[in-house]
Amino acid sequence: MRGREGAITLRKDARRSGLIGRVALIPYPLVIAVIILACVGFGALYSAAGGSWDPWAEQQIMRFSVGFFGMLFVAVVDLKWVYRLAYPFWFFCVALLVLVEVMGVIGMGAQRWLNLGAFNLQPSDLTKVAVVLAMARYYHDQPPEGPKHMKSLILPAVLTLVPVALIVIQPDLGTALMIIMIATAMVFIGGAPWWLFAGGLGSLAAIVPVAYHFLHDYQKKRVLTFLNPESDPLGAGYHITQSKIAIGSGGLHGKGFLEGSQAHLNFLPEKHTDFIFTLIAEEWGFLGGIALLGLFSFIFWQGYRIAFRSRNPFGRLLALGLITNYAIYIIINIGMVTGLMPVVGEPLPLISYGGTAMISMLFAFGLTLCVEVNRNQTLPRG
Repeated sequence: MRGREGAITLRKDARRSGLIGRVALIPYPLVIAVIILACVGFGALYSAAGGSWDPWAEQQIMRFSVGFFGMLFVAVVDLKWVYRLAYPFWFFCVALLVLVEVMGVIGMGAQRWLNLGAFNLQPSDLTKVAVVLAMARYYHDQPPEGPKHMKSLILPAVLTLVPVALIVIQPDLGTALMIIMIATAMVFIGGAPWWLFAGGLGSLAAIVPVAYHFLHDYQKKRVLTFLNPESDPLGAGYHITQSKIAIGSGGLHGKGFLEGSQAHLNFLPEKHTDFIFTLIAEEWGFLGGIALLGLFSFIFWQGYRIAFRSRNPFGRLLALGLITNYAIYIIINIGMVTGLMPVVGEPLPLISYGGTAMISMLFAFGLTLCVEVNRNQTLPRG
């Protein structure tokens, strides 16, 4: 009992000591897991370049260094400011998506980036966090008994469908679907009645066959390739066929660091971005893949633990939404490279090469840490 009382006293003393106390309240197991995960990515990018830090690993380390300190800064911010800025940040991200349509950079047949000089920003990555923030605030402001009527879905639908429409135009169907999945999870977490939730899912399922006819030709080809990749092994099915070969060739223990033949002989496309898990599985085998999945699971557990420890609805909803967003990233990417899902071009967060994806994910982790630091804070309902 004395030990427990002493720990509580230390925690209270730390809370009273201002910034230093807030830093002491950061859940460092999650921080350490994020660092380890990023280091796995650095090693994979070093390998993808044939044993060179240039061009990918070096830039990724620089981006992580900047984003990591940004994550720690966000972690010690007062949660009240996060709550107040939730809607403005959503409007900011929507404005960026509009700018993409006006002056965006075109690459790989899509207009998804804004040229900021030093780097290209992809606003759709930030929008995933913005939707979670806005919906967390919305459901925090609902009555304690939760939303009970169909009209309670109007604002969540607007918060979701406005950015989704702008992202579909780019076109980026994969990210648009991810935002819909995140928003659906937030509606469920927010306490919508099961019949309301089921009705929304039923409506979405009814729309899918109609929506298929409005897809671009390359998007339809991705769906057909997912259903039968062997139908075009040298064309649309090449990526997934080579990915399966690489994963299978890794066996139990893998071929060894820098020894992956599929990756280093350039049979494996996009080995530094979307298909980086395949490179890791080939070099480190089944055991390496399982170890990486174990690290992901630890991060999920830490995130959900933080969410359920929060004593205010906004923090709980925010942490649940952000860690669910991270889980969706992992499920889609690994499902994609193993042939369980269509190829939609989503990276493996903190491991795949990419600036905006890394910064937005570190921002999301910073907000999750912020929920833990402020877990006993009481927020007013707006």
